[in-house]
Amino acid sequence: MSDNLQHILFDLDGTLTDPKEGITKSVEYALNQFNIEVEHPDLLTPYIGPPLFDSFIEIQGFTPEAAAQAVEYYRERFRTLGMFENQVIPGIPALLENLRSEGFTLYVATSKPIVFAEQILRHYELDGFFKYAAGSNLDGTRSKKREVIQHVLDECNVPASQALMIGDREHDIIGAKACGVASIGVLFGYGSEEELSAAGADSIAHTVEEVGDIILRLRQNQLN
Repeated sequence: MSDNLQHILFDLDGTLTDPKEGITKSVEYALNQFNIEVEHPDLLTPYIGPPLFDSFIEIQGFTPEAAAQAVEYYRERFRTLGMFENQVIPGIPALLENLRSEGFTLYVATSKPIVFAEQILRHYELDGFFKYAAGSNLDGTRSKKREVIQHVLDECNVPASQALMIGDREHDIIGAKACGVASIGVLFGYGSEEELSAAGADSIAHTVEEVGDIILRLRQNQLN
Protein backbone atom coordinates (compact mmCIF):
# COMPACT_ATOMS: atom_id res chain seq x y z
CA MET A 1 0.00 0.00 0.00
CA SER A 2 1.38 3.42 -0.91
CA ASP A 3 1.82 6.07 1.76
CA ASN A 4 0.24 8.86 -0.23
CA LEU A 5 -1.58 11.42 1.89
CA GLN A 6 -5.28 10.62 1.70
CA HIS A 7 -6.94 11.16 5.09
CA ILE A 8 -7.26 14.56 6.79
CA LEU A 9 -8.31 14.80 10.46
CA PHE A 10 -9.53 18.12 11.84
CA ASP A 11 -9.79 19.31 15.41
CA LEU A 12 -13.09 21.14 16.04
CA ASP A 13 -12.68 23.98 18.57
CA GLY A 14 -10.35 26.69 17.27
CA THR A 15 -9.79 24.85 13.99
CA LEU A 16 -13.19 24.47 12.31
CA THR A 17 -15.19 26.80 14.57
CA ASP A 18 -14.47 29.60 17.02
CA PRO A 19 -16.22 28.46 20.21
CA LYS A 20 -14.78 31.17 22.46
CA GLU A 21 -18.01 32.78 23.67
CA GLY A 22 -19.79 29.54 24.50
CA ILE A 23 -16.85 27.83 26.20
CA THR A 24 -15.64 30.79 28.26
CA LYS A 25 -19.13 31.71 29.43
CA SER A 26 -19.87 28.11 30.36
CA VAL A 27 -16.56 27.82 32.28
CA GLU A 28 -17.43 31.08 34.03
CA TYR A 29 -20.85 29.67 34.95
CA ALA A 30 -19.19 26.54 36.39
CA LEU A 31 -16.68 28.57 38.43
CA ASN A 32 -19.46 30.81 39.74
CA GLN A 33 -21.08 27.70 41.26
CA PHE A 34 -17.94 27.45 43.44
CA ASN A 35 -18.25 31.16 44.32
CA ILE A 36 -15.27 31.94 42.10
CA GLU A 37 -15.69 35.26 40.31
CA VAL A 38 -14.06 35.82 36.92
CA GLU A 39 -13.01 39.34 35.99
CA HIS A 40 -13.64 38.77 32.30
CA PRO A 41 -14.51 35.64 30.24
CA ASP A 42 -11.52 36.39 27.97
CA LEU A 43 -9.29 35.23 30.83
CA LEU A 44 -10.73 31.75 30.34
CA THR A 45 -9.52 31.16 26.76
CA PRO A 46 -6.86 28.64 28.00
CA TYR A 47 -9.80 26.29 28.57
CA ILE A 48 -10.44 26.10 24.81
CA GLY A 49 -9.01 22.89 23.36
CA PRO A 50 -7.74 20.64 26.17
CA PRO A 51 -10.04 18.21 28.01
CA LEU A 52 -12.07 20.30 30.50
CA PHE A 53 -11.52 17.96 33.45
CA ASP A 54 -7.74 18.35 33.05
CA SER A 55 -8.05 22.13 32.72
CA PHE A 56 -10.08 22.54 35.91
CA ILE A 57 -7.28 20.69 37.72
CA GLU A 58 -4.30 22.33 35.98
CA ILE A 59 -5.59 25.90 35.62
CA GLN A 60 -7.90 26.17 38.63
CA GLY A 61 -6.11 23.81 40.99
CA PHE A 62 -9.28 21.80 41.64
CA THR A 63 -9.23 18.32 43.15
CA PRO A 64 -10.38 15.55 40.79
CA GLU A 65 -13.73 15.50 42.64
CA ALA A 66 -14.23 19.26 42.26
CA ALA A 67 -13.11 19.11 38.61
CA ALA A 68 -15.69 16.41 37.85
CA GLN A 69 -18.38 18.55 39.50
CA ALA A 70 -17.20 21.61 37.53
CA VAL A 71 -17.54 19.67 34.27
CA GLU A 72 -21.14 18.86 35.20
CA TYR A 73 -21.89 22.53 35.94
CA TYR A 74 -20.21 23.53 32.66
CA ARG A 75 -22.43 21.13 30.72
CA GLU A 76 -25.59 22.51 32.35
CA ARG A 77 -25.03 25.77 30.48
CA PHE A 78 -23.16 24.42 27.47
CA ARG A 79 -25.80 21.94 26.30
CA THR A 80 -28.55 24.59 26.23
CA LEU A 81 -26.72 27.81 25.36
CA GLY A 82 -22.96 27.55 24.97
CA MET A 83 -22.94 24.99 22.21
CA PHE A 84 -24.41 27.50 19.78
CA GLU A 85 -22.43 30.56 20.97
CA ASN A 86 -20.02 29.59 18.25
CA GLN A 87 -19.19 30.44 14.65
CA VAL A 88 -17.56 28.75 11.69
CA ILE A 89 -14.09 30.13 11.06
CA PRO A 90 -14.19 32.11 7.78
CA GLY A 91 -12.89 30.12 4.83
CA ILE A 92 -13.37 26.69 6.43
CA PRO A 93 -16.33 25.52 4.27
CA ALA A 94 -14.41 26.44 1.10
CA LEU A 95 -11.30 24.63 2.37
CA LEU A 96 -13.30 21.47 3.15
CA GLU A 97 -15.03 21.62 -0.24
CA ASN A 98 -11.69 22.03 -2.04
CA LEU A 99 -10.07 19.15 -0.18
CA ARG A 100 -12.97 16.86 -0.94
CA SER A 101 -12.90 17.81 -4.61
CA GLU A 102 -9.15 16.98 -4.61
CA GLY A 103 -10.08 13.47 -3.44
CA PHE A 104 -9.16 13.65 0.25
CA THR A 105 -11.30 11.92 2.89
CA LEU A 106 -12.08 14.15 5.88
CA TYR A 107 -12.65 13.35 9.56
CA VAL A 108 -13.19 15.22 12.83
CA ALA A 109 -11.09 14.31 15.90
CA THR A 110 -12.06 16.38 18.94
CA SER A 111 -11.71 16.10 22.73
CA LYS A 112 -15.24 17.53 22.98
CA PRO A 113 -17.93 14.96 23.84
CA ILE A 114 -19.10 13.50 20.54
CA VAL A 115 -22.77 14.16 21.41
CA PHE A 116 -22.01 17.91 21.43
CA ALA A 117 -19.61 17.79 18.48
CA GLU A 118 -22.17 16.09 16.24
CA GLN A 119 -24.84 18.68 17.10
CA ILE A 120 -22.43 21.54 16.39
CA LEU A 121 -21.37 20.05 13.04
CA ARG A 122 -25.02 19.61 12.06
CA HIS A 123 -26.07 23.06 13.29
CA TYR A 124 -23.36 24.79 11.23
CA GLU A 125 -23.89 22.48 8.23
CA LEU A 126 -20.37 21.07 8.33
CA ASP A 127 -21.35 17.45 8.98
CA GLY A 128 -21.72 16.61 5.28
CA PHE A 129 -18.01 17.17 4.63
CA PHE A 130 -16.85 14.43 6.98
CA LYS A 131 -16.80 10.66 6.62
CA TYR A 132 -16.56 10.19 10.39
CA ALA A 133 -16.43 12.30 13.55
CA ALA A 134 -14.84 11.10 16.78
CA GLY A 135 -14.86 12.72 20.20
CA SER A 136 -14.79 11.89 23.88
CA ASN A 137 -17.50 10.14 25.87
CA LEU A 138 -19.57 11.96 28.48
CA ASP A 139 -18.08 9.75 31.22
CA GLY A 140 -14.64 11.22 30.48
CA THR A 141 -13.25 8.25 28.58
CA ARG A 142 -11.45 8.80 25.27
CA SER A 143 -10.80 12.46 26.17
CA LYS A 144 -7.06 12.40 25.34
CA LYS A 145 -6.38 13.52 21.78
CA ARG A 146 -4.16 10.49 21.16
CA GLU A 147 -7.12 8.23 21.99
CA VAL A 148 -9.48 10.17 19.72
CA ILE A 149 -7.07 10.10 16.77
CA GLN A 150 -6.37 6.39 17.25
CA HIS A 151 -10.13 5.75 17.37
CA VAL A 152 -10.53 7.38 13.93
CA LEU A 153 -7.64 5.34 12.51
CA ASP A 154 -9.05 2.10 13.94
CA GLU A 155 -12.73 2.67 13.10
CA CYS A 156 -12.05 3.77 9.53
CA ASN A 157 -9.06 1.54 8.71
CA VAL A 158 -6.85 4.56 8.09
CA PRO A 159 -3.09 3.90 7.91
CA ALA A 160 -1.28 6.46 10.08
CA SER A 161 1.21 7.02 7.26
CA GLN A 162 -1.60 8.24 4.97
CA ALA A 163 -3.14 10.59 7.56
CA LEU A 164 -2.63 14.20 8.63
CA MET A 165 -3.95 15.91 11.79
CA ILE A 166 -4.83 19.62 11.78
CA GLY A 167 -5.29 21.48 15.06
CA ASP A 168 -4.61 24.68 16.98
CA ARG A 169 -3.26 23.41 20.33
CA GLU A 170 -0.27 21.33 21.43
CA HIS A 171 -2.61 18.46 22.39
CA ASP A 172 -3.49 18.00 18.71
CA ILE A 173 0.17 17.80 17.71
CA ILE A 174 1.28 15.60 20.62
CA GLY A 175 -1.68 13.26 20.02
CA ALA A 176 -0.88 12.99 16.32
CA LYS A 177 2.79 12.23 17.04
CA ALA A 178 1.80 9.50 19.50
CA CYS A 179 -0.24 7.86 16.71
CA GLY A 180 2.45 8.22 14.06
CA VAL A 181 0.41 10.82 12.17
CA ALA A 182 1.86 13.98 10.57
CA SER A 183 0.42 17.31 11.71
CA ILE A 184 -0.25 20.92 10.80
CA GLY A 185 -0.57 23.46 13.61
CA VAL A 186 -2.87 26.39 12.79
CA LEU A 187 -2.45 29.91 14.15
CA PHE A 188 -6.04 31.12 13.61
CA GLY A 189 -7.15 29.24 16.73
CA TYR A 190 -5.99 29.45 20.34
CA GLY A 191 -2.44 28.10 20.33
CA SER A 192 0.71 30.15 19.71
CA GLU A 193 3.43 29.39 17.18
CA GLU A 194 5.76 28.67 20.11
CA GLU A 195 3.33 26.14 21.60
CA LEU A 196 2.76 24.33 18.30
CA SER A 197 6.43 24.31 17.28
CA ALA A 198 7.53 23.06 20.71
CA ALA A 199 4.97 20.24 20.44
CA GLY A 200 6.58 19.20 17.13
CA ALA A 201 4.13 20.31 14.45
CA ASP A 202 5.40 19.23 11.02
CA SER A 203 4.02 22.43 9.45
CA ILE A 204 2.51 25.69 10.70
CA ALA A 205 -0.33 27.44 8.84
CA HIS A 206 -1.07 31.12 9.52
CA THR A 207 -4.33 31.18 7.55
CA VAL A 208 -7.09 28.80 6.48
CA GLU A 209 -5.95 29.15 2.87
CA GLU A 210 -2.42 28.15 3.85
CA VAL A 211 -3.74 24.86 5.27
CA GLY A 212 -4.97 23.90 1.82
CA ASP A 213 -1.71 25.00 0.19
CA ILE A 214 0.38 22.91 2.60
CA ILE A 215 -1.76 19.81 2.11
CA LEU A 216 -1.57 20.01 -1.68
CA ARG A 217 2.19 20.68 -1.50
CA LEU A 218 2.69 17.64 0.77
CA ARG A 219 0.83 15.43 -1.68
CA GLN A 220 2.72 16.87 -4.64
CA ASN A 221 6.05 16.22 -2.91
CA GLN A 222 5.04 12.59 -2.39
CA LEU A 223 4.17 12.18 -6.05
CA ASN A 224 7.45 13.67 -7.28
